[in-house]
Amino acid sequence: MLGRMTTRDPQAPRLARLAALIADETRAACLLALLDGRAWTAGELARHAGVAASTLSEHLGKLVAGGLLAEERQGRHRYVRLADARVAQLVEDLVAQVSPGTVRRPRSLRESSAGSAMARGRTCYDHLAGRLGIAVTDALTSRGLLRQDTGFALTDAGLGWFDTAGISLDRDGRRPLARACLDWTERRPHLAGVAGAALCRHALDAGWCVRIGSERAVKVTPSGERALSELLGIDEAALR
Repeated sequence: MLGRMTTRDPQAPRLARLAALIADETRAACLLALLDGRAWTAGELARHAGVAASTLSEHLGKLVAGGLLAEERQGRHRYVRLADARVAQLVEDLVAQVSPGTVRRPRSLRESSAGSAMARGRTCYDHLAGRLGIAVTDALTSRGLLRQDTGFALTDAGLGWFDTAGISLDRDGRRPLARACLDWTERRPHLAGVAGAALCRHALDAGWCVRIGSERAVKVTPSGERALSELLGIDEAALR
């Protein structure tokens, strides 16, 4: 008797190729580094991943060909960045699925301090994450500026708040205005999308936050503490 005929989903091989692209520790390290939203040179990524430049170049070629990275050349330098916000969301969502119990313990005081800084506040591609991102998201929600009951959505009051704060929102693109992004350290969603990106950009441009170290960590400045306290009622002590 002939076996039952099955029709394979045409998306299956594409999904398998995508999974294979990410399922390499060196390529995963590159994707995580590029979550800071900036362009890195191949040399910088090679040092970060702890591999030879020739090895890293091969990995970058696969990531670019697979559509996960975009590249540009300036003189003799090759720069790469995440292809778009969808790739950043994919990487961050995958990281959030990693069980905290499987994360190794810090090997040094410096590594422990860097991990604490990342948990306190960081950028997740182009929006705020960590305890800082959660504090901002909670404040927006408690003030009726953001709804979380049926997915993330700015209320009319929320749209007005962004206007009053001088934070412009691009409403012409296909990217959602507000989107929930699961925070991998807090295990709760923080604000992403157009609004999250605009708020993060404004916080950095206005000096509310500054980047620290070579990772994605950020810290709130004294002026940022005052601004977030005045605009969202966030306790300044919670931002330190």
